[in-house]
Amino acid sequence: MNARVYRDAYGVPHLQAVDPLALVYLQGVNAAQDRAWQLEYERRRFLGTTAAFLGPEALPWDVFARQAQLADTAQRCFENLDAETQEWVTAYVEGVNHALPGGAARAPEFDQTGLQLEKWEPWAPLGIWLTIHILFAGFPSKLWRTHVAKHLGDDHIDLFTSEGPRTAGSNGWLVPGTATSTGQAVIAGDPHRFIESPGVYQQIRLACPEYDVLGLAIPGIPGLAHFGHAGKVAWSITNAMADYQDVYAEQIRRTGSSVEALGPDGWAPASRSVSVVEVAGAEPVEIELIETERGPVIGDGLSLRYPPRVLGRLGFEAFPKLLKATSVADLDAALDGWVEPVNVVLAADVDGGLLHRVAGTVPRRTAANRQRVVPARESEHQWDGWEPMPHAIIDGPEVMANARGISGSLGSEFASPHRADRIRSLLSARTDWTAKDMPEVHRDTWLGSAGQVLDLLVGLDELSAEAVALRKELLEWDRRMDATSSTASAYAAVRKAIVSRLADHFAVLENGEVPEVFRPWMDPLNHVAYGLENLLAADLPDVNQSWIAREALEEVAARGPRPPWGETHQIAPLHPLDGPIFAADEEPIDLGLSGDHHCVMSTSSVPGLTDICLRASAARYAWDLADRSASAWVVPLGASGILGDAHHHDQLPLWLRGDLAPIVTDWDQLHRDDRTYTAEVEGFGTIRIIESDPDRDLDLIREWVTAERAGFWGMGDLSDTEIGDVYRFLDSVPTHHVFLVHLDDVPVALFQTYDPQADPIGTSYDIQAGDIGAHFLIGPGDPRPGFTGTLLHAIGNYLLVDQAHPRLVSEPDTRNTRAVARLHRTGFTLGPEVQVPLVAGGTKTAQLAFLTRESFTAAGATTEPPAANSATD
Repeated sequence: MNARVYRDAYGVPHLQAVDPLALVYLQGVNAAQDRAWQLEYERRRFLGTTAAFLGPEALPWDVFARQAQLADTAQRCFENLDAETQEWVTAYVEGVNHALPGGAARAPEFDQTGLQLEKWEPWAPLGIWLTIHILFAGFPSKLWRTHVAKHLGDDHIDLFTSEGPRTAGSNGWLVPGTATSTGQAVIAGDPHRFIESPGVYQQIRLACPEYDVLGLAIPGIPGLAHFGHAGKVAWSITNAMADYQDVYAEQIRRTGSSVEALGPDGWAPASRSVSVVEVAGAEPVEIELIETERGPVIGDGLSLRYPPRVLGRLGFEAFPKLLKATSVADLDAALDGWVEPVNVVLAADVDGGLLHRVAGTVPRRTAANRQRVVPARESEHQWDGWEPMPHAIIDGPEVMANARGISGSLGSEFASPHRADRIRSLLSARTDWTAKDMPEVHRDTWLGSAGQVLDLLVGLDELSAEAVALRKELLEWDRRMDATSSTASAYAAVRKAIVSRLADHFAVLENGEVPEVFRPWMDPLNHVAYGLENLLAADLPDVNQSWIAREALEEVAARGPRPPWGETHQIAPLHPLDGPIFAADEEPIDLGLSGDHHCVMSTSSVPGLTDICLRASAARYAWDLADRSASAWVVPLGASGILGDAHHHDQLPLWLRGDLAPIVTDWDQLHRDDRTYTAEVEGFGTIRIIESDPDRDLDLIREWVTAERAGFWGMGDLSDTEIGDVYRFLDSVPTHHVFLVHLDDVPVALFQTYDPQADPIGTSYDIQAGDIGAHFLIGPGDPRPGFTGTLLHAIGNYLLVDQAHPRLVSEPDTRNTRAVARLHRTGFTLGPEVQVPLVAGGTKTAQLAFLTRESFTAAGATTEPPAANSATD
């Protein structure tokens, strides 16, 4: 199996390599090529250095990231991994480091911000994973509940309980073989997150002799953690809504240069350091980092305790095991090592195995810890071991939609049951489901929560004629939030007006004092909007619901007819720079959406504030266990994170309609990534650099590398079989590539590249991210003036400009004085002499030489070939 990247019609990468390490390296390369800005942005988030290029608006996050010790936690978790998993993660990072400069050259955000690339740390994927999920369990909601109790009393602490503005809204379901037309299970769903540009999920396929898995990856993270189909087994997750992070109110005192915190056993030392946050366009900000026995202090005397910090583990050991799974038993065993986030898992295999479990790590402690901020000094709030993870039996279609269910004992706030109930109702209607039918469920727009608002309108009197007509329209409505429906729009407007008036009754909750990064969790309007059902059901004594409903109805009726729901309910993908979805020369697509927060097609706005949708399905999928090629998927934008790329948002029309894109599993129906390069040189001819195929080119290569003139290549004494083995090996690894250089369609030179991280030369010098090494051999033929220089110019253009590697490394034999002189004349800077092993055995003394992109382009080399130096060049 060769190291190759193939793509389907939507640009989705299908990666193929000879073993898991080569494959995960290739996954890192691919992620860096397709999502460079996204990767580097997420890395800077866990380091807390985004304000350095985004400015003061990013400062609150950076302060939190540093105070919460995300980077240090990631490093600890990496160092605690077993050696095999460390090697696997490191291979991914090496792939990222090699390809990131080239990917960054294509991403306009780097020029816009002036962001300079840095070499990734081996633990960067763990830092990114931690950053993405640190707020996933919603610990800031404890700040809100504590705030509510302070101003309204403890009896109001659950008043606003519902699916909050920062919690998940994912759907997932498993249809067992007893309810499908094939007799094999179908798994489908759609994880809901903020819709970002680029998207948080990347469709990908990872294939090597050990496994062949397709699914949804998170760029920056190796493997397929959450959603995958391995042929014999498939799995998916939703957020379990478990509570596994605690916030403690700390008492801290300073004794000279040291800091102490009051815990259950009295005053104890706390660690302290100072960190400086750089801010673009402003002065640096110095912050204090304190960590008590509970955890790091995240502002205002509050410490955060979370399992990865306590255990020094994130559960990454499970990731490569998931790829190797062939049964639900394998998956179940792998997930026993999962830490964060805590997920509900559904899985099935071709032998009829079914799995429904919770995976993750939840501390055992008092119920108060799950509700609010608790005092650090009281021993009853300490952690006391870990909760067992529940398993359940599947005896029919099973649904997971963040509602209280299998994980009910592990959390305190769950999603309303409307989505879960609706999916169960749809699935129970028939027993001949197929994967192709899943969009019928995905796109369902029936709004289960509408009844409570509509019921308020029934008994209203003294209404205007316009309000009476609007009420009649709403009460006859089919409760479907379709983009084309003006009645759906009118309902949303009435609901918004009700929320706005109801929120006025909780003005006392405004302006909660918390660190700035947590302010979105402290907005009463958000909580009233998402807790509307509970608030109306509570029948609060100081709230006149009839008056509120009448005023809301009259307000909307007075405005006249509403436009269709999709005119105001439009997706607005988030981008750190508020970047556009469409390039300047592209025709925009109508971004109107069907659905609403409690629909299966869950497209969430903030009902009391805006119709704009910020949260929705970050992907949709349907895994067919009978025939993987019958599976399907879609993401909101596309495979590429680069604005203007053909695959930046080519899946958007499908996603807006609720449709899925087909999954191609036949390698012959995919097209291979093209590494060819062509340059027209006036007076010289057409130079083409073409990746070699050993089966096609081996005879030619063997003749060239064993010729007397190629003595410095050290292959003259190798047999034909040995040379064939060498070049087939080079073709099988993602770190080395062999090319033939053609002049007017005639091969004239051999050209090989390598990633120094995966080559012995890498131990001889300080590798920089994106370095590319190269060997060059002129084939036999009559000498021509300027011949070698012109070919080297084309290769430099290909590697340093087209592929955007920042530095080219060469290491000719020191005895090859002509080659060394040629490199020096071409602009290379000579480095030290080093010992390098040869393919045939032994070593050579090599002259290291380096050519940077800046040096190459400064001389105008991208447009002008170097002048001929002699007739024998």
